[in-house]
Amino acid sequence: MRASLWLLSLFAVAASVALFIGDNQSSVTLFWPPYRLDLSLNLVLLLLALLFVILHLAWRGLDAFFSIPGQARRWRVQHHERSLYAALLDALSHLLAGRYIRARKAANMVLAREEAMAEGEVVLTYSGRLRALAHLVAAESSQGLQDRSGRNEHLQQALAQAPRRDVLEMLEGVQLRAAQWALQDRDPVAASQALDQLSQGAGRRTAALRLRLKAARMNRQTRLALETARLLTKHRAFSELASQGIRRALALELLALAYSPEQLQAAWLTLDVAERLMPEVAMAAARLLLQHDNQAELARNCLLPIWDQLAEPDSMAAAKPANEQRLQLIELIESSFTGTSGLPDAAWLARIEQAQLRNPADALLQYLAGMLCIRLQLWGKAQQLLKQAQPRLKDGSLQRKIWRALAELAEQRGDTEAAAQAWRSAALV
Repeated sequence: MRASLWLLSLFAVAASVALFIGDNQSSVTLFWPPYRLDLSLNLVLLLLALLFVILHLAWRGLDAFFSIPGQARRWRVQHHERSLYAALLDALSHLLAGRYIRARKAANMVLAREEAMAEGEVVLTYSGRLRALAHLVAAESSQGLQDRSGRNEHLQQALAQAPRRDVLEMLEGVQLRAAQWALQDRDPVAASQALDQLSQGAGRRTAALRLRLKAARMNRQTRLALETARLLTKHRAFSELASQGIRRALALELLALAYSPEQLQAAWLTLDVAERLMPEVAMAAARLLLQHDNQAELARNCLLPIWDQLAEPDSMAAAKPANEQRLQLIELIESSFTGTSGLPDAAWLARIEQAQLRNPADALLQYLAGMLCIRLQLWGKAQQLLKQAQPRLKDGSLQRKIWRALAELAEQRGDTEAAAQAWRSAALV
């Protein structure tokens, strides 16, 4: 369509010129006393057109002649730039391939060529980023060669490019690499210092948070590591399973560092709801609290959400890990009502009784209800529940406890033969 329009326009112009020239009787008279020159207007127009073309070509020729030195200079600059880019690509390629010596030589070549261009008064607008990247590649290669002095030298030279306006993004990358190198050297303090130099926005990026998590764990800063893991979870840096595992391990470590009930309670309060609902964390807190006197009620409060989760009938048919957790939960609740902890309160008695009534065939709930009945001196009901639970329990320690409890009940009744049989069964478990 466009070509046809151009063709129609060309025909129109040609027809217009032909009509103008064909019927044009005009003339141009030039007077140069005592001479007179008469010329056709068509000839005058043709001569003017030829004169314009000749002058234009002459001007273009002169401009091309005088621009030869500038073109030669631009060619030399482009040649140096191409060689510089080639050296930079070689450095990156060798670094990725693990050829650290070649990568460092190529990076030094980049720096040498950029310096030569600067001495030739050729200033690149991105020279700051280029030098920082070359120093970063050289420092990374030195790290691979375990040349810490060379690495630190190139690192300082890369950081020295900070006053340039175009180096901000590259500078953040250098600081992140410095933190990672410090972690590889098992120096979490230096890694934390490098991360603290980042801007607030850069410090909340996923890469920086990962490094901060490693540094905090290496430096035994469990609370900081846990807070960082929560931020990484919000950023979806881990899968759900990995996030739960990391937060669970950090929460357990935080609880293990507490050596008094007050410290335990403070550590428990620093955990968020999702961490308190982890069975391993809640049971670890309760286990640590039960090691101190007069902390049984607080331990049961820690176990209450887990009881609500695992004491339901749906949880009783769960996989093996859930059954093991239920076994540990039952043992902890039983331990919280032994010794100087006192008698079970009405709320817990109601919870255990309701759970046992909802699933009367559950051996663990029968065992727990039976042991609490012993604490309440309900001997008959305790004996009935324990005898029902004993054949279905597979855990040896619970079976021994049942036989010992049955033996003590038989001794209270004066049935020495039944007591001896129960003690014998407890010994054989």
